[in-house]
Amino acid sequence: MRVRGTIERAEGDHYIVKARNGGEVKVKLADNAMVVALVKASLADVKQGSYVGVSGMPQADGSQKALEIHIFPEAMRGTGDGHRPWDLQPSSTMTNGAVEQTAASSDGQVLTLKYKDGEKKVLVPADCPIVSYLPGDKSELKPGAAIFIAAAQKQSDGTLVTPRVNVGRGTAPPM
Repeated sequence: MRVRGTIERAEGDHYIVKARNGGEVKVKLADNAMVVALVKASLADVKQGSYVGVSGMPQADGSQKALEIHIFPEAMRGTGDGHRPWDLQPSSTMTNGAVEQTAASSDGQVLTLKYKDGEKKVLVPADCPIVSYLPGDKSELKPGAAIFIAAAQKQSDGTLVTPRVNVGRGTAPPM
C-alpha cells in the first residue's frame, strides 16, 4: 500500500497519518526502518548519467510530461528501473532510469531516460517539483510532517507496517 499524507500525531510507537484522501491511517515503523529526507532540488541538479524517477503524464507523441522528478543517490541506481503505471494522478506513469541526454526546448527541458527495456523522452516544465534524497531521522516524524510511504503492509488489525518512510525536509514530498 502507498500512503501520502501528513503526520497528525503519535500514539506510542504508531503514527496517525491524515492521508491525501482525507482518511486516517495508523502506521508503525518496522524494526530498523529507514527514514529518508526529501529535499528541494533543481533541474540544474539533474545531470547526464543521474539516476532519476519521473512521475509523468503520457503525451500524444509517446513522450511524458513530468509531474515530479526524484534524483536518487548513487546507492539507489537501478531501483525500480523501467516504465510503469503510477497512482499519483489518473493515467500517470513512473519512469526510473539514467539520464542519457538533456536538451532545451521551447516548452522546457527535455530529458531522455534510458532503462533496461527502453527509453522515454520527458518534457520537464519550469514548475516541475524536483527533490533529492538524504538520510533522515525518526525525529523528523512529528506532527505536521508530510510523508510518503511506498510499500506499507496492512496488518490484521488494520494498522500499516512499513520498512521505509520518506519525509519532506523543507518541502512536501511531491509523490
